[in-house]
Amino acid sequence: MENLAKALRQLRAERREAQSHVEKLDQAISLLTSLNGSGASGTTNEPTRITSASASPSAPTRTISQASRRKMALAQQARWAKVRKESQPVVATAKATVSAPVKRTLSAAARRKIAAFQRARWAKLRAGKKKAA
Repeated sequence: MENLAKALRQLRAERREAQSHVEKLDQAISLLTSLNGSGASGTTNEPTRITSASASPSAPTRTISQASRRKMALAQQARWAKVRKESQPVVATAKATVSAPVKRTLSAAARRKIAAFQRARWAKLRAGKKKAA
């Protein structure tokens, strides 16, 4: 029984050392990413550790997986969509009261008149250039 307790103590001590080592590695990684200017490295699939600014360095951190962060982002997007949807009826009712201008089309005869006028205008411009030359 004494051997079992000794082995358990030894395993716990190794676990504390490993945990300390992992925390030091995390600090080094965060330091390097902050020097890089990107804030967080988006290429890894590691869980993100969330710490509050007021928390002491010895306070435990909260680890959030990639999937959980994705769910949180989708939930926030849904909340914003709901806010935007609720604010739209005010704009929609204002648009509904103002009638949209009806798009009018020209008749074939009107188009012919405009085309004839443009041809005459261009002919006059060309004639003016010939006189000047």
